[in-house]
Amino acid sequence: MTGDPFVDPFIAHRGLLFTVAYEMLGSAADADDVVQETWLRWAEADRMAVRDPRAYLVRIVTRQALNRLRTLARRREDYVGEWLPEPLLTSPDVADDVELAESVSIAMLTVLETLGPTERAVLVLHEVFDVPYDEIAEAVGKSSAAVRQVAHRAREHVAARRPRTAVSRAEQQRVVDRFLAAVTAGDVQGLMDVLAPDVVVVADSGGLAPAALRPVTGQLRVARALARFADLAPGVEITTPLVNGTVAARIDAGGEFDTAITFVVEDGRITRMYAMRNPHKLGRLDEVADLRR
Repeated sequence: MTGDPFVDPFIAHRGLLFTVAYEMLGSAADADDVVQETWLRWAEADRMAVRDPRAYLVRIVTRQALNRLRTLARRREDYVGEWLPEPLLTSPDVADDVELAESVSIAMLTVLETLGPTERAVLVLHEVFDVPYDEIAEAVGKSSAAVRQVAHRAREHVAARRPRTAVSRAEQQRVVDRFLAAVTAGDVQGLMDVLAPDVVVVADSGGLAPAALRPVTGQLRVARALARFADLAPGVEITTPLVNGTVAARIDAGGEFDTAITFVVEDGRITRMYAMRNPHKLGRLDEVADLRR
């Protein structure tokens, strides 16, 4: 894509740069910082010497994100409870792009967290954004052959942990609606019917809101815990926006944004739930994020 020759390449590719940084970092705030750092370096660049502005900008944003990842790893060691990526409100266009939606899903970003910084960068750049190995090698400071080996290991690692099936948005909506109906009614059997036997719930509060500090597993245990929500349901508004490319649940209690939940749906049942309760991570769910490939 050549784009408008009168538009600054940084402006033209800003959505792409943010998406690369966000997928590498799992934090919109840190991605914003990395994009700003990329702009500063672009402003100082000799534009006449840049043959491919898109590749040049992706290389800069990757290097800045790698630097930030190493800092974040130390910060997350002290985090209270489970750490989840920051959720983003996304457009139907993101949900309709199956590959992009999967790559930015909370489920996939959580899997990416189990990779090392270089593995994460290589996988994101090649698998999601189709960046050639030679360009990735220049960005991460390795040979092309080494990058290919890193990519192979990272793909195997992710393949063993990623959700096994992709379902349509309509199917996601049906399952989430059944789940919410059972939750608000305190219907334990209804919850048992919509939850997979080995369902896992991961909550992130950062110690700033009530939440389990460890994942809750098992159909009956999760159903009983969720059924207690019915006692709190009066006065609670629940909507189902698109969050990170999938149908999610937004819970507003007493007029205050309280919780965002994303789901993994397989074979008509929920296999994983990611509940965000850290108020510092809920600020991006009032404005649609510009995510692009």
